[in-house]
Amino acid sequence: MSRLGPVITLAAGAVLAVGLGVASVTATPAANDEAANTAAEAPSAGETAAAPSRSAEAEADATPSPQRTEPKKTAKADYGGYVKGNGGLIAISIRDGKAVGYFCDGKAEAWFKGSESDGELRLTGLGGAKVTAELGGGRARGSVAVGGKKWTFVAPTVVKPSGLYRATALVRGAKLRAGWIVLKNPGGGYTQVGAAFEGDTQVPIPQLQGERPTAPVTVGDTTIQPEDVDGFIEEMQ
Repeated sequence: MSRLGPVITLAAGAVLAVGLGVASVTATPAANDEAANTAAEAPSAGETAAAPSRSAEAEADATPSPQRTEPKKTAKADYGGYVKGNGGLIAISIRDGKAVGYFCDGKAEAWFKGSESDGELRLTGLGGAKVTAELGGGRARGSVAVGGKKWTFVAPTVVKPSGLYRATALVRGAKLRAGWIVLKNPGGGYTQVGAAFEGDTQVPIPQLQGERPTAPVTVGDTTIQPEDVDGFIEEMQ
């Protein structure tokens, strides 16, 4: 019996070794399979990320793009006021963004045309004359440049019969033209200034009737019909 001890011990050792070997063999393929599966799931270096789904593309297309804001144009407005440092008057009228203006101090005069948008007014005339102004608070504030000189003005909004008037006619083959600015005085009555030319020669200009500024008047021996700005603003454009 004493001799069987080592044999049993060796046999048990052999069985244990075989068992460990089997376990090692069994575990190794499992580890290899797990590593293989992990490698299969990971993208290779040459592969790129998956493209977004169609639903993601649709959501991107459905995102509204920023809309452009159209400039605001004044539908209708009339301004008139005194030119500081000159003593003359200026009148400006706007219709659907189109604008005309007239400056006169009884000696010099200038007509202007241009446009307005977002409260910014830009008008130009002959000989480099120009008017720039900002509109707001019921006023036009800006500057007028005529004949190499420049002045500032503040012109409040006005209503008829205050405003801008013009008349034209053909006299002895020459064009007769006249312009007026009419402003109602706070204390009553009207202030007006204007100029008339027969061809290139300045001639005396009559006063318009305060309450009826479009009534006919006579320049020299010619009767002319003044019209308010609505009658000629499109023609000036």
